[in-house]
Amino acid sequence: MFGKLFTFRGGKSPAAELIVGLAAAAILLGFWELAARLGLVKPQFLPSPGDVLAALWRMLTQQDLLWHTAVSAGRVWSAFLLAALMAIPIGMMMSSYRIVGASLEPMIDFIRYLPVPALVPLSIIWFGVGESTKIFLLWLGTFFQLVLFVADDARRVPNEYVEVARTVGAQSRQVMTDVIFRAMGPSLLDNLRITLGWCWTYLIIAEIVAADSGIGFVIWSARRYVKTPEVMAGVLVIGLVGLVTDQLLRVLHRKIFQYV
Repeated sequence: MFGKLFTFRGGKSPAAELIVGLAAAAILLGFWELAARLGLVKPQFLPSPGDVLAALWRMLTQQDLLWHTAVSAGRVWSAFLLAALMAIPIGMMMSSYRIVGASLEPMIDFIRYLPVPALVPLSIIWFGVGESTKIFLLWLGTFFQLVLFVADDARRVPNEYVEVARTVGAQSRQVMTDVIFRAMGPSLLDNLRITLGWCWTYLIIAEIVAADSGIGFVIWSARRYVKTPEVMAGVLVIGLVGLVTDQLLRVLHRKIFQYV
């Protein structure tokens, strides 16, 4: 069962991969617990896994952590869906019409290198300190990366597909929607999964802007009082939510694109 894992580009073995993944996580937790119990690192810098789990349980039962998680998930998905709805058609247009690509790509390349934290003051000036600012910051960290991914995905569609569609009388709009969009589907879903993860990484930045809810707010509040177990518990929740979402999108990819 484990032989495929040691073979160069070996076949898939989901059961073996799951066992190895769980074993690796258990070993890491063991080293972490050992370091904490031996006092190699002070508890205020690295609390033990048990302390983090205790803090997590306390936050779940006494501090409405599930509600804060739902609030954060709503913000992330709102910004991500907005970015995707804008990036997919714009990216496809950039790859299909040179005038669009020549006009937009330099600006997008410039903006995507701007650090999102540096734009927090501007976002407050533009949108105030409400939900709009938080959504904008999350969108900002996602859209400009995703639109280039989409453009590259569309460019990779073989030109033969377009030529065949033209041969049977397809118009430009039909080529984009019925040929290019369908052909780029597998790579597009992968890139959506990747950029969704990036969107979660900007959550802390978005939720320190006059926030009173969300996981970022919880983590930032705990940091202020040096409650390291609570900080790590909040980070753990973000990681778990991201892991579950990522695995669900992987399953969706396998179900939709079984031919890949």
